[in-house]
Amino acid sequence: MPASSTDTARRQSSTGATVDTAAPQRVVLYTEDDPLTLANGRALGPVQVAYETYGELDTERANAVFLCHALTGSAHAGAPDGWWRTLVGPRLAVDTERFFVICPNLLGGCSGTTGPSSPDPATGSAYGLDFPPLAVTDLVAVHRRLLEHLEIDTLHAALGGSLGGMQVLQWLLDAPGQIARAAIIAASSRLSAQNLAFSAATRHAILSDPAFHSGAYALYSTRPSRGLSTARRVGHITYLAEASMEARFARPPEPDPAPAADAREWLSSRYPVETYLDHQAETFLARFDALSYLWLSRVMDGFDPFADRRARADPATRALVLSFSSDWRFGAAHSRRIAEGLRRRGGAQVTEAEIESALGHDSFLLEVPGYQETVARLLED
Repeated sequence: MPASSTDTARRQSSTGATVDTAAPQRVVLYTEDDPLTLANGRALGPVQVAYETYGELDTERANAVFLCHALTGSAHAGAPDGWWRTLVGPRLAVDTERFFVICPNLLGGCSGTTGPSSPDPATGSAYGLDFPPLAVTDLVAVHRRLLEHLEIDTLHAALGGSLGGMQVLQWLLDAPGQIARAAIIAASSRLSAQNLAFSAATRHAILSDPAFHSGAYALYSTRPSRGLSTARRVGHITYLAEASMEARFARPPEPDPAPAADAREWLSSRYPVETYLDHQAETFLARFDALSYLWLSRVMDGFDPFADRRARADPATRALVLSFSSDWRFGAAHSRRIAEGLRRRGGAQVTEAEIESALGHDSFLLEVPGYQETVARLLED
């Protein structure tokens, strides 16, 4: 299937074939006549996917590495300014001078791939709440169709952090043998009650925003910005660790022991951590959509791949299950459950690693001693 983008950058691979490069690309992978059948039985079409690639595909088409992004990511992953720039780029752990790296925006996303804010072909308006519910296996189905489009049968590796790691785990069970090496980083196979509570709080903020208009806010030329910014603030707190927050945003001495005379001034952001969260919310509003936040957070809530007792992983797959010491959202206990589940479901060659880090859940996006080297070893073996 040809890519639908007209501004795609391309170059010749060692096979002489034309290979897509890091310029954003879009392709329609499913149509109304050939729709995606979702896990809940509903059909969805058309489905467009936005993706980026880095590097060149080798003559054996055997050096492809697939990146699955987290809740608020996009297709733009690699160095120098992508969301995984600490891991993906020339001479980094995922070396784009050696590997052909593929990263799509998720189904349900808002960065070029079909999602709840995309036009519904039946009405011409955004789907809104008429967009179908999704499961992680639906995201993986679209990833696999993208591989077919790129004429790649098997992957040297697939990597993902948080929701990205959930996709990699699901992929190992949905298509045993398609992935030779897997890195499941700072992820969970089943959210805890605490995690579900945080997800519920963020969605409530969006759903209760008067500007949400039952999901049809595009028709009103508005956005539920208050709700989405609150969701980002709450979510971002869960990505950080208390010790690192204290080091970065220690409360300064009060300039005046008496409260401010004006209540508006007194209640406004005054501490460093408050202004930091304000900044995070402001930049988030510029790049993300409320409906995608609702859909993808709910996808995470329902994830439980080991509930299917028929699911099996390929025993030849090498799987790295990696956690970070200060990650209180998806810490070592979550990773142990993933590793144990994979061993029970076919005996995949599982390696567990807990990396010392004071940076919390966000460690998987950052430069952490031992982390990048551990991932590099997986890809080299």
